[in-house]
Amino acid sequence: MKQKFQINGISCGGCVARVKKTLEEHPNIEKAEIFLAPKGATIITMNETLSVEDIQKQLDKLNGYTISELN
Repeated sequence: MKQKFQINGISCGGCVARVKKTLEEHPNIEKAEIFLAPKGATIITMNETLSVEDIQKQLDKLNGYTISELN
């Protein structure tokens, strides 16, 4: 299942790599695609549906990033 999100705090390729690695460490996240244009646009492929709060908890391992759902 794929869902679209917006991650705030992404400003460079290094941010993308760090956030992607952290998200993909979650057991229910298969793949995270994060884009610089538009900045912070993210598509996450999951094994089972995770809430924005669940994903934010994973992101909290890093400082300065927040996630919100896109429709």
